[in-house]
Amino acid sequence: MDAALLIVLAGAAAAGFAQGVSGFAFSLVALSVWAWAVEPQLAAPMSVFGALVGQLVTLPFVWRGFELRKLLPLLIGGLIGVPFGVVLLAWFDPEMFKFGLGAFLLIYCPVMLLLPHDYKWERGGRVADAMAGFGGGLLGGIGGISGPVPTLWTNLRGWSKETQRGVLQAFNIAMHTTTLTIYAFTGSITGEALHMFAIIAPALALPAMLGVLLFHRLNAQAFRRMILLLLLASGLTLIWGSVAHWL
Repeated sequence: MDAALLIVLAGAAAAGFAQGVSGFAFSLVALSVWAWAVEPQLAAPMSVFGALVGQLVTLPFVWRGFELRKLLPLLIGGLIGVPFGVVLLAWFDPEMFKFGLGAFLLIYCPVMLLLPHDYKWERGGRVADAMAGFGGGLLGGIGGISGPVPTLWTNLRGWSKETQRGVLQAFNIAMHTTTLTIYAFTGSITGEALHMFAIIAPALALPAMLGVLLFHRLNAQAFRRMILLLLLASGLTLIWGSVAHWL
């Protein structure tokens, strides 16, 4: 087994576990590992596919928190955002976009950690929810990173961890499916990508299930803190990956 394949498998397993715990972190973790062995053009569809598989594998463990009323604004905004993200991917520097998102996370997450754990932002209504969904769809189209923005928003809304996980699980499945469909129509899914899909799917399945079992053992405050710390680490990863790419 060559070194590149080991990196791909290790990245898939680590990302699967992270997604199982958090519900969204597959692409952020996988891309930070795969950057050492996989070209960005191949890594993007791989990360979207892996994130979709991880969401589907863990869905039976979290579906009870699902609420259609809360999902719809996010979903509508996200479905509008995905095509824009795919278009931006063709001419916009994704590394600059990731660097900007990373910088935002490094500022936002410490502020949220300093706020009282029961703090809630109740303004904006469904329009604000749809804008959060649009941001997730936009990032999903660029590189499969559909989770951070809606996760930050629903955390700020003060949703319970079960509702947050059930709703965002459905949201991310819809975003990843839409993104992969557009990738397929635009020719981004090559034979090599299909080969990688077959490799990473079994590598991430068990770690994802172990991660979701850990999720159920966390209380609400611990889950909120874990999410914010993971997003903070994700911000560092995004900045590091962008700088490494430029260098």
